[in-house]
Amino acid sequence: MMKTKTGITLIIFFALFAAGAGYWVGHGSAVSVASTPDGTGAGAATKPGKKLLYYRNPMGLPDTSPTPKKDPMGMDYIAVYEGGDAQEADAPGQVSINTQKVQKLGVRVETAQKRALDKTVRAAGRIEPDERRLHTIAPKFEGYVERLLVNTTGQSVAKGQPLFEAYSPELVSAQREYAIAAQGVTALKDAGSQAQAGMQQLAQSSLLRLKNWDISDEQIKALSSTGATQRTLIFRSPASGIVMEKKAVQGMRFMPGEMLYQVADLSRVWVIADVFEQDLAQVKNGAKARVSINAYPDKTFAGVVTYVYPTLKAETRTVPVRVELANPGGLIKPGMFAQVELQVTVRTPGVTVPLSALIDSGTRQLVLVQVKEGRFEPREVKTGARSDTYIEVLSGVSEGEQVVVSANFLIDAESNLKAAVGGFAAPALPAAGVSGGTADAKTAQTSTVGPLPTVKASDAKPGAAAATGHQAHGKVEEMNSAAGTISMAHDAIPSLKWPAMTMEFKVANAALLQGLKPGAVIDFEFVERAPGEWVITSVKP
Repeated sequence: MMKTKTGITLIIFFALFAAGAGYWVGHGSAVSVASTPDGTGAGAATKPGKKLLYYRNPMGLPDTSPTPKKDPMGMDYIAVYEGGDAQEADAPGQVSINTQKVQKLGVRVETAQKRALDKTVRAAGRIEPDERRLHTIAPKFEGYVERLLVNTTGQSVAKGQPLFEAYSPELVSAQREYAIAAQGVTALKDAGSQAQAGMQQLAQSSLLRLKNWDISDEQIKALSSTGATQRTLIFRSPASGIVMEKKAVQGMRFMPGEMLYQVADLSRVWVIADVFEQDLAQVKNGAKARVSINAYPDKTFAGVVTYVYPTLKAETRTVPVRVELANPGGLIKPGMFAQVELQVTVRTPGVTVPLSALIDSGTRQLVLVQVKEGRFEPREVKTGARSDTYIEVLSGVSEGEQVVVSANFLIDAESNLKAAVGGFAAPALPAAGVSGGTADAKTAQTSTVGPLPTVKASDAKPGAAAATGHQAHGKVEEMNSAAGTISMAHDAIPSLKWPAMTMEFKVANAALLQGLKPGAVIDFEFVERAPGEWVITSVKP
């Protein structure tokens, strides 16, 4: 009997000891969880071997704290540890995305390098005769066209070839005066010096008059030797070329200085190219040019820039540039249209990036620089010369830095940079009402966000979503492809303190509507592009 009582006593003692130990362990464990240094409540613990640096805003805003705290929405700040990990905070002005999203968006980077830019300036032009090779035949005395020897426009003529014969009473009179003066000099060779000098002066004046009228030396010699005047005078071509213009008609009367023929030497021609104002600074005399003409698509002609005209055409904002080129065989005809390519080079190498890396907002130019894997920093840059594929960066980007050259979230021309960066920085919020989530996720959502107030969509502050994107889960009610809108019945959105409701969104581009139809259940991201204008930027089932 004594042994039985002793056994019962031992059993009761061990039971009380086990209950006390369980209480102590449970109480101590609860205290440990409640006092975790990151202040995230249940399920959060200090990372072993990591030094706590600070706490960052859970919505990606540039706000940090040395101690645990909550944001205005009741969400706990996230701990950041030394060495950097998935929870490392973005530096001011930087955004980060995970590797999977980088691949999904098609982000591609390229290294900024120093290079001398070669650019091709293209311009439309027209063929014109070389003005220095144009010759005009215009008699210096009054007369009549006695006979035409070249009577068609466009006829080829050689240098010295007769063009027409002209009759002029003044010409006949001048020849007689010279013949009489020449005979007088011969007759007075034995007279006094004064008489000889007077007659020689008269003969020289008559000879000079004939030369001023472009009488050839052969005709003057014949007149001096025979003394016989000629009724007509033959006019000859001063150069080999093409008769560009012929106004002479047989029997017509002409006045001094009137143009009767124009002959052009077309062995070399000009191309007058109209270069746009923004390309003018790169075009210099001596630049090489390639000329293409529609009449000869299989040929290109080489030329050289010889003159940049000093005036600008206000109607077209272009400046004429003269290109000289040879015309072998006379293939190039005046009046033809030509396409001119000028090869220009920036002499001093500079830091360059691909043209696709440049984001031009109209008021400033930006480049997205990859600071490290998955982290990007928008930088304002100042640009210089550009080629067909690269542009010089004068400031903002250094040689060797990685710049983003391809990302499909920048394709939407209507999206501003702030909305695009907000899409990058959007945190992965748990979607309210989504089935299949883990118990821990639901507990964390309940403990951090708390019950959502009943508010309307119009109650949300416009500035709250201007810089960040938001995630939501919902069902497609209606779609309007023409207007680019979609009506969504979405769950509660903690980042905006919105309850579950049905509202209309716009889409960033029409491609997001492909494959969707009413009744589809989707996860989507959206931003506030303008006050009250909510735009969906990505969609996935």
